[in-house]
Amino acid sequence: MNTQLDAPPSLVNIAHIVYALHALGLALGAFGAASVLGSFLFGWPSIIAVILNYVKRSEARGTWLESHFDWQIRTFWWALLWALIVAAVSAVLAVVIIGFATWAVGMFALGVWAIYRVARGWLRLKDRQPMPSTSAG
Repeated sequence: MNTQLDAPPSLVNIAHIVYALHALGLALGAFGAASVLGSFLFGWPSIIAVILNYVKRSEARGTWLESHFDWQIRTFWWALLWALIVAAVSAVLAVVIIGFATWAVGMFALGVWAIYRVARGWLRLKDRQPMPSTSAG
């Protein structure tokens, strides 16, 4: 049974910290020299966030927070998978020049998608609501 009482406050704080670390990673990419997605995938804030997710995931099992931990982990891994696909397709298409455009558009779209996922999850966490259980939505 997933109720708000199932999750200890310390675990709620961890989920907030993970969203904050992911948001910091995205912001560093948006306002720094790196790309938004590159900073999200390879920056230290997001790496720490994913490690925290895996370390604390078992404590969230059976609570409404489990969906947030799953959402955070899936966001990271789906972003990495799609970035690799965009990079591979763009590398092949670079032979005919269009690959440079597909890479830029694909990485930009993935950056926007990551921002959406972090914002949506963090807002639902703030409202103490679980995340939907879809795999990539």
